[in-house]
Amino acid sequence: MRILKYLLFASTLVSTPVNAAEPFTVAIAANLKYVFDDIATEFKKETGIEVQSILNASGKIATQVRQGAPFDVFMSADMEFPDGLYKEGYAVTAPKPYAYGVLVLWSQTGADLSKGVTGLADTAVGKVAIANPKLAPFGKQSVKSMEYYKVKAALESKLVYGESITQISQFVESKAVDVGFSAKSIVIAPETAGKGKWVAVPEESYEPIAQGMVILKHGIDNHADAARKFYGFVQSEKARAIFAKNGYKLP
Repeated sequence: MRILKYLLFASTLVSTPVNAAEPFTVAIAANLKYVFDDIATEFKKETGIEVQSILNASGKIATQVRQGAPFDVFMSADMEFPDGLYKEGYAVTAPKPYAYGVLVLWSQTGADLSKGVTGLADTAVGKVAIANPKLAPFGKQSVKSMEYYKVKAALESKLVYGESITQISQFVESKAVDVGFSAKSIVIAPETAGKGKWVAVPEESYEPIAQGMVILKHGIDNHADAARKFYGFVQSEKARAIFAKNGYKLP
C-alpha cells in the first residue's frame, strides 16, 4: 500500500510540472503583426527566451489586462492605453515609446489614391475602412486626418469600421472596401508587399503615433527576468534597426 501511494504521488509530480504553466507573453498592437516575429526571433537568439504574442487592438488589450489576462509586457500603438494601466497599478513601468507608426492609405481595387485623403470624398471611391477610433490608435489618427482635410462629414456614409488594423487588412485584401487607412508596417511587409498600392498620409494631418511599451504587473510577478530583458532588448540598436526596416520612425 505504501508503495502504491508513493507511485501515485510520484506520477502527479511528473504530470504536473512545478511552475511550468504560463509562457512568457507579450500583448501587441495589431500594427506589429509582421514586425514582431523578427523582434521575437532576434530576442530568442540573444537570450534563449521564447516569446508568445497575443495580437489585438490596443484598447482591447488594455481591457483584457484589467480583467486579469496573464500578459507580461504590453506593446501598444499609443501612449494613452499603457499610461492608463500604469496609473491604475497594472503596469510597473511608465510607458516609453519604442517606435512611431506611419499612417497610410491602401487599396487593392485600383482606387485612385493620387489625391490622398481629400480624394476619398470623390464619388468614384466606394467604401473606406478605418479601425475603431475608440480602441485602435491608428483609427483615432485616421479620424484626425479626415478632420484636418475637412472630409469627415462627406465620408460618414462610406466608412466601414474594423476592430483593429488587422481587420482593416482583411477588408482591403478581400476588396470589401475600396480603400483602408492602414499602417506602413503592414503594407511593406513581405506578406503583403506588392498587393495593390498605397500612399503615405501626410504627417501634418495627424498627431504623431508614439507607440508605448510597459512591463505589466503580471510580468514582474511571474517572469521578471524575461520581462526586463525583453523590455531592454526592444530599446536596443538591434531592435531599432528592425523597426526602421519595417517602416517605423524611431524615437
